[in-house]
This record gives sequence, C-alpha cells and structure tokens, in this order.
Amino acid sequence: MSDALEVNDSSLQALASYLQKTLEPASRHEAEAFLNKLEQSQNFGQLVLQLIATKSFDLHIRFAASLLFKNFVRRNWVSDDYSGDSNISLADREAIKSRVVDLMTISEAKIQLQISDAVTQIADSDFPQKWQGLVPELVGKLNPNDFVTNNGLLQTAHSIFQRWRPLYPTDNLFTEIKIALESFCDPYRQVFLATDTMIQANAQNGPQLKVLFETLYLLTEIFHDLTCHDIPDFFVTHLQEFMGLLHKYMIYDNPLIQGDDEDAPGPILQVKASICEIVELFSMRYEEDFVTLPEFIQTSWTLLTTLGLEQRNDILVSKAMSFLTSVVKTGRHKDLFNSTEILSQLSEKIILPNMGLRETDEELFEDEPIDYIRRDLEGSDSETRRRAATELVRGLLDQYPTEVTGIITNYIQHYLQRYNTNITENWKDKDAALFLLTSIAAKSVGAQFGARETNAEVNILDFFEKNVIPDLNAPVEGAIHPILKVDAIKYLYTFRGQFTKEQLLVGLPLLVRHLESSSYAVYTYAAICIERILFMRAAGTSGPMLFSSDDIAPHAEALISNLFRLIELGRTPEKLAENDYLMKCVMRVILTVREKMLPLVSLSLARLTHIVQAVSSNPSNPKFNHYVFESIGALIRFICTSNPGAASQFENLLFPPFNQILQQDIAEFTPYVFQLFSQLLSFNTETELSPQYQSMIGPLVQPSVWQQQGNIPALVKLLQAYFIKGSSWIVANNQLEPVLGIFQKLVSSKINDHHAFELLTTIIETVPMSILGVYMKHVLVLLLTRLQNHKTDKFKKGFVNFSYYYMALEKEGTGPDAYWDLYETVQAGLFVTFLKSIWLTEAQKVSGRIERKTCAVALIRLLTGSKKVTEGTNFDAVWPSIMTALVKFFEAPEDVKGASKDAEEDADLYAIDIEETGYQAQFSQLTTASGAKSDPVATILDPKQFLVEGLVRFNQQYPGRFQHGQMQLQPETQHHLSTYLASAGVSL
Repeated sequence: MSDALEVNDSSLQALASYLQKTLEPASRHEAEAFLNKLEQSQNFGQLVLQLIATKSFDLHIRFAASLLFKNFVRRNWVSDDYSGDSNISLADREAIKSRVVDLMTISEAKIQLQISDAVTQIADSDFPQKWQGLVPELVGKLNPNDFVTNNGLLQTAHSIFQRWRPLYPTDNLFTEIKIALESFCDPYRQVFLATDTMIQANAQNGPQLKVLFETLYLLTEIFHDLTCHDIPDFFVTHLQEFMGLLHKYMIYDNPLIQGDDEDAPGPILQVKASICEIVELFSMRYEEDFVTLPEFIQTSWTLLTTLGLEQRNDILVSKAMSFLTSVVKTGRHKDLFNSTEILSQLSEKIILPNMGLRETDEELFEDEPIDYIRRDLEGSDSETRRRAATELVRGLLDQYPTEVTGIITNYIQHYLQRYNTNITENWKDKDAALFLLTSIAAKSVGAQFGARETNAEVNILDFFEKNVIPDLNAPVEGAIHPILKVDAIKYLYTFRGQFTKEQLLVGLPLLVRHLESSSYAVYTYAAICIERILFMRAAGTSGPMLFSSDDIAPHAEALISNLFRLIELGRTPEKLAENDYLMKCVMRVILTVREKMLPLVSLSLARLTHIVQAVSSNPSNPKFNHYVFESIGALIRFICTSNPGAASQFENLLFPPFNQILQQDIAEFTPYVFQLFSQLLSFNTETELSPQYQSMIGPLVQPSVWQQQGNIPALVKLLQAYFIKGSSWIVANNQLEPVLGIFQKLVSSKINDHHAFELLTTIIETVPMSILGVYMKHVLVLLLTRLQNHKTDKFKKGFVNFSYYYMALEKEGTGPDAYWDLYETVQAGLFVTFLKSIWLTEAQKVSGRIERKTCAVALIRLLTGSKKVTEGTNFDAVWPSIMTALVKFFEAPEDVKGASKDAEEDADLYAIDIEETGYQAQFSQLTTASGAKSDPVATILDPKQFLVEGLVRFNQQYPGRFQHGQMQLQPETQHHLSTYLASAGVSL
C-alpha cells in the first residue's frame, strides 16, 4: 500500500485534471497509467467519491470519476493474492461503505448507475457478513414521494438479489436471503402499494408514468428475486394482495406509455414480461399457493391471441408462451387442453402465427447474417417467437403426442402443397413446413449432438428424401431461395444423429459444394453442419470419433481452400475475425485429417499466420482467435509427431509473427504464443537449447511479463519445457535463481499457487540436487509459511501432492529419507508431525490417476525403503499408521493402476469444443498444445505389486520387522494385506 492521499481541494483538482486528460486522445494513455498507479494509494477510493460528490466540478468529470470508482472497486476490492496487504485497506473499505449508498441516492441518473454497479460488486464480496447495514440503509432511503431516487435504490437491491436466482439452495444462501428479508419486506410492500396508487393518480401524466413503470418493473423483478428459492412467510401472508397487483398490471394498458419504437418494448410490455416470468416460476414451484393460476392462464391466452406481430411485442409473447409451456409440461392441468378442438385452436391462433418467418427475419438474414445465425443456433433467440412456439409444441407433445403430431402434420402437408403450386412465390410456406416438422420431430435438441430424442410418429428419413435432398441437390445459386437452402442444411444439422456414417459420407460433398455459395448464411451453415458432423462419435455422445482421417482426407483440400477463401473475404480485422464458425470448421478438419494434412500444411500455416497478423491490430472475436491458434497447435502436433524434422520448419515460419506479437504486447494473443512456443520446444529435435530459444529466456523471467494473469499458466508451461530441454544451460547461465523468484511469487498467490507446484516439480526433476539442494530449505520454508498463515483447501491439496511426489521420486536427493532430512533442517521432529497430522489423514482425498499412483508409491517407499522409518526409533510410531493408510487407500473405489490412457486423451483431442469446455477470457488452454501429464513413477504399473515386491525385500533386509509391524495392525487391515500377498503368490 502506497502513502496515504490527502482528501483536500488540491488533491481533488489534481484528480480532476488527470480525469480530463483521460478524455483527450493525446494524453489518455499517460493519464490512465498514472491513475492506475495512484489507485494503490490509501484514501484513493475516498478521494474519488469526494470528487463525485463535489457539484462544482463539471458533470462530465464527475461521470468519469464514477467510472473510475466502479473500475477501481472491480480491480481491487477482492484481493487475489496472499501477499500481505489487501489491495484496499480495511479503513478505506469501511469508509467507502459508509458513504457510497448515500452518494448514490443524491447523484445524477447516469452517475447513479455507475455507483450502483460498484455497490453491487462490493456486496458480492461483503454482503451480508461484512456489510450487514447495507439493506437497512437501502430501505431507509426509500421515499414514497421520490421515485427517481427509489429507482436507483431498487436497481441496486435487484442487482444484489438477482444473483440468488441461479444458485443451488444451501443453508448459507437461505441465511443470506433471510438477513435481506428482515428489513426489506415491509418497506418493499409499502413502495409497491404507493407505486400502484401513483400510477392511478397519474393516468394522464406520460412522463411521470414512465418513471413509475420503471419502478414497477424493478419491483416485479425483485419479487422474482425474493421468491426464487422459496416463498418467504411475509409473501405467503400477502400473496393474494401481490398476485392481485400482478394480474392488474398483466391486463393494464395506457397508450401514453406504449412506447414510440416499434422494435423495442415499452415500459408496459417490460412489466408484463417480468410478471410472466413470475407466474411461470409459481406454476412450477408453488402451485399449491397459486390459487389464481387459471386466471393468469386465461389472461396469457388472451394476450397471445391479441398482440400484433410487431417486434416490440416479441419478449412478452415469448414469455407468455413460456408460461403456458410450463403449465402444459407439469401435466397437472391436462384437462385445460385435453380436446382436439382446444389443441387445434392453440395451434392455429398461437403456435402457427408465431412460427412464421417475418419481414424483420428476412432483413436480418440479408443485412446481418452472422446475427441471424447466432440467434438461431446459439440460443440467443431464447426470447424469439419461433423458439418459444417450438418449446410450446414440444411441451404439448409430452402430454398429447398423437393428437399434436396429427394436427401439426396436417398443417405441414398444407404448407408443402401450397409451396409446390408456386415454388418461387410461396417459398415461405416450405420454410414454415420445415420449421414445424423439426418442432414435432425433435423432442430434445442440443448444439453438441443435435436431436437426441425424436418423435417415433414422424418418419425423419422419409421426409428428408422427399423434401430436403431435392433442395440440397438443387444448384447452389438461383434455384431456390437462400433461406430454403439454409433450412435444408439445418435439417441435416439437426438430425445428423439419425443418419448412418455411410449416409453422412454421401451427404458430405453436398455440403462442401455449398461453401461456394455467395450467400453468407448458406456457406456459414454449411461450415457449421460439416464441423458438427466431423465432431460426431461412433456411439452417440461417447466412444471413438465417427470419422477417421481416411474418411475425410479426400475432401480436405476443397474444404481448407474454400474455408480460408471465405474467411479472407473480410477486408478489415473485425470482419476477418467475425465468422468464428468458419474457423472452427478449419480446426475440425485439421483435427480429423491429422497427419494426412502434410500436403496442405504449408498452405494452411501461411494462411493462419496471415490471419493472426491481420487480426492482431484489433483482436475482436475471442472464439475466432482461439480456433486460429488451436489450428496452428493441431498442425504442429500431428505433423511433428509423424515427421519430427518438421519442427524446425514450423519454428522458422512461426517465430517472426510470434515475436512480433510479444514485442507489441498483444494481451489477447500472448498466452497462446507462449503455449505454442512450449509445444514447439517440446518437439525440437536438437540436443540443447537453440540460440533463438536461449535469447528468449531473459525476457521470460522479467517480472513485467508475469503481471498479466492470462500469461501465467502458459509461461509456467513454457518454463517447464525450457527445463526439460535445457536445464543445464539455464543453470550455467545463472537463470535458476530468477526462476525460483517466480516460484516464490506464484506460491504467495491463491490463484496461481498450483502453478508454483507445477514449476517446482519440473525443476526438481531436471536440476541435479547437488545444485538445487542449497535452495531447498528456503523453498520448504516458503511452503510451510504459506500453509501456516494463508492455508486454503487448494493449497493444502497441492502441498500434499507435492510431498508425495518428492517421496515417490527415485532420483538422487529425493525420496522419503531426503524429504525427512529436509524437514529436520527446519525443525527437529517436524517430518513425523506432518506425516501424522496431514499426509496420512489427507491421503484418501488425493484425486487423479497419476496423483493417486504417486501417493501409493510414496507410502510404499516409506514402508519398505526408508531407513528413517525402519532403522530408527520411529518404526512403532509410524509404520503401522502408514500401512493402515495405504491399505485404506487401496480399498478406495478409485483405480491407482498405471493403465495407459492414451486412447482417451486422443479422443479428447478430437473433441475440442469451446461450447462444451468453456472459454475463459483471461486464459484459455490450447488442447492441441497440451502434452500428456508427466508421470513421476511411470515405470511402476501396479502399486499393489510394487508393495509386495518391496515387502519381500524389506523382510529379507530386516527379518522379523514385517511380522512385528503386522501384529500392530487392525484385523481388517491385516486381512487386506494378506490378500495382496496371497494374490501375488507370496508368503512372509
């Protein structure tokens, strides 16, 4: 923590001056750097709040200060490291919390919003334990006569409470909700009632109604927050009153606040959509208390049959249909819909009108095709009419499968007949038919594997042959509307799991030819479908990949050349990186074709490096970037594995653009570059570090490069590769101590401590203990100090795994006795203390195949190969305890044998999928650049066999000791141990 700032006029003037400079391009960078440094000073947060509160400063300066404060809180309120001082002192935190809510209530609207965000971030960390006065302060400032201020307070409360919605219910969560409710409920009800009264009194006052409906919207959202896990007693008591108010505004209308925008929902529509979410929740969770449910069902039906097709109604229509879907799915109200007449009316009046393609959809298809695709495939259309209507159809299918299938099938035939009378004019009819068919045929659809559950009453393949194949076979351009091309491709995409491998191989060339379409949407859907087909496994969601390199290699050149051509149609960095679907398809082709990419590797690598250089000026699409680097990693992996000499060619091609990225410090790309450097170094065939790698080590150990969190995992992997390749050069060139300094920094961080253990184990494996030994006491003290002062479950796990690793390793200066001696240099008897209190008690918690095998081997070495145990006075004190822990460990359900997992790892490599594994903004692991996890005891395949062999040697070296130790074991442990010996045909 830097020196304290004075909160006075001169400090305020200086801060305002620097904020002004951040708004001017010429001085922005320097001013931001100064403020970033200044925010480490004590009283900084208080100084910024004072500037916001000082109305004599211009509004734009105070608004800039509010943004600065919000970002200051985001960056510093929660400390990442256990390095001593927190980022913000306790005194500053308390001072900020004592003032920030009050300041929010008296600030202008746009400043209020920023402060509200900051309060929410503070509450995420401190509420309720460290900020018990927050909710009482919020409700204490609610004012029945000041709805502008109320909206700021309610927005803050909603931001705090809404995080409860997705959480799993726990005792701690219910305690937090209870604390919030204690002081919130009654003032909340009073504001709700006052808002209702004011709305009636201001029925002709449009501006005032707009403010009041903002209040009402927040009140309904908070109602949802507070009841998302259970109905509090207060709400049970007043439930009919609240439900009456909700229904009142479900049917409320006033042209003064309908909104002028035909595309965006007005205040009334937003409130009604929020109410629909509430009644959906109550219909699913609290139906016994929800006595007015039929009234809301009828109101929703009326809304859905009277609302127009304007885009501003979309959210309400989708929410109302979602509510009806939830009612239908429960099955408890089957009688409401259980007639062909009602189901037909539901289909005709609600489902079909909302299934049709609208003019706005066509405009989006033509003008913003990437948005059309994302809305369609990624679930960002969750609030569109088509998606909601489809879910309603599937809900009805669950209850009335035969009736609904028959009704919808009749409409499908009607649409197809009308299409066939004039395929040019009536193309929308076929679009509707295909959409309806998918809605009744695919009962469960996922992006990963398409339709997993289908309707047995629909012949999917027959429909495909009669209505889809002709569209796929039609000329790519001009024969039919591009949307019908997309529909045909999407049909194959959705039902790909219903086709055999042979059928898909026949269909693949049809998809490849559509990469030549001039329609952005058509060629993108073709790429998406190809990528998902190549992602398929032989047994649904498991088993080996369905397509081999031999299957796809004949299509590789056409695929790769077309995909790169389409990507490079983008003339700006942003447009080039816009279509991540195309790049994902490139990656999938490489992953599938593997080493057979050799004839195309030069072409592919040149195009990929060109793309990297082009988009580096503005890395705007993280997914696209990830797929680019994953593709490069895949080429390196497959080509260098089959042709080791190719590594130097990859280095020659990649070093120039990669070094340029590092020189320009492109934060989005540097983690990828470090990972690929690590991969290249691992494939390098030279016996020592080449000059180009030697020149990099100096910059890699500079503290500045480790300041970016996203770099750290990749840098650790790269340093590990350096030690594996050239530890002797690192030692000879005095780079060991700087690396140990990095280890010290990592071990102090709760985020990065596991990387510290990764780095340390590699150093121990590769550097002779005759050199490293002088540092090991200091290393151990660092670990023990962290364990004593700032222990976390994660660090404790890492420490236990490291200890077993050190004892299991068979290398000079390691093993159980070396580890024992190391502890004795710190304090006599310390090893036995840790053995009994931590290592043996935590052994059962060790997870991971290699980690568990290492743990078993370490315990066996202690039992059968440690002179400290067998020859000293510690035998009776520790040997029986170690054997008991080992037997218990063996009898745990997890396997500890060293069976090869190469096939599984290979399958994981095939199946890279960000949508499944998740993309991380700070650091995203390149699967193709990941090496197999190092096994320190790789030569030991069966630990039980290793135990038996060790006990035989032990018994020969120390006759009678085994029998003496065995007598001290519990009968159950003796039984299991005898079983191990008997299974190996050994008797001791």
